[in-house]
Amino acid sequence: MIAATETLEEYATATASCTRCRLAQGRTQVVFGYGNPHADLMFVGEAPGFHEDKQGVPFVGQAGKLLEKLLAGVDLRREDVYIANVLKCRPPGNRDPQPDEIESCEPHLFRQIELIEPKVIATLGNFATKLLSGRPLGITRVHGQEQALTIAGRSVVLYPIYHPAAALYTPAMLKVLEADFARLPELMGSGVQPAAVTAPEPEPEPAVAAPAEQLGLF
Repeated sequence: MIAATETLEEYATATASCTRCRLAQGRTQVVFGYGNPHADLMFVGEAPGFHEDKQGVPFVGQAGKLLEKLLAGVDLRREDVYIANVLKCRPPGNRDPQPDEIESCEPHLFRQIELIEPKVIATLGNFATKLLSGRPLGITRVHGQEQALTIAGRSVVLYPIYHPAAALYTPAMLKVLEADFARLPELMGSGVQPAAVTAPEPEPEPAVAAPAEQLGLF
């Protein structure tokens, strides 16, 4: 039997040449995911941005830095969790994912969930929340409200959270994010007390790039 780590690595290699949708034409590279292949906690965001497309790693821009600080506040590191996106390729100009792109890419996400077998999946923002919950309710309505679901044949706790980029554009959102992250140890069966987090200042994107994060965060 092939170990889960090897299987995930093999699947990542196969996905690197994916041409299931139009996004393959404009990407620098596929941004498959990053983190512990046996993680109990998996984060699912929206799509790669400018920096992710260049580096091949999800959440490496300012929103990624804030995500790391929020994780540190509950005694977790990027290496302890697994981070992925609904789309594996950057949409042109960081526009919102289109329905056909989501449909083409979602088998990759569900296969990741099968291989990683997380206990908790934290969806960041609208697109991941609607896809994995199977409901049309936006993140504003459901953030911080966990629900037990069967996803990719596995029983998981789905936990919707605002996308960290929301706090970059709306600083008051940081407190909401902190409160929602504070419940992650409880959901994972731990009792770690969260620490305060300071949001980093947004940095301007290179002139050739659109805003660093996608729309539709709320």
